[in-house]
Amino acid sequence: MPMPLGKLALFTSVMASGGYVLVYYLIQKNFSRASYYQLALEQLHSHPEALEALGPPLNIHYLQLTDKYNFVDIADAQLKIPVSGSKSEGYLYVGSSRDGPFKSAFLYGKIIHPCFVELRYDHAM
Repeated sequence: MPMPLGKLALFTSVMASGGYVLVYYLIQKNFSRASYYQLALEQLHSHPEALEALGPPLNIHYLQLTDKYNFVDIADAQLKIPVSGSKSEGYLYVGSSRDGPFKSAFLYGKIIHPCFVELRYDHAM
């Protein structure tokens, strides 16, 4: 017996939504494992002024994949990583480049441009 059209539409939309969530999660996971992402977080953790401005429990949030600033290709990466702490929140702006597709990445902050953290202070705190 064929499935009614309403049930088929509901089943298809649930499966499509679940697939979208899974793909979004896997993309986030791949970004967080990338060398340029890890180098940026290492640089943030080694910067005491930024850590003090953010506050002791440092939280790294998911990238906003729809943000136009986030750009990755085979040789270059440009990311806006949301970070927060007990005192403030903001974005870690990162630029990374590599000489070739299979070479290791390096941050602009160590070579050309400084990486920086833009903080948004909550005046109610």
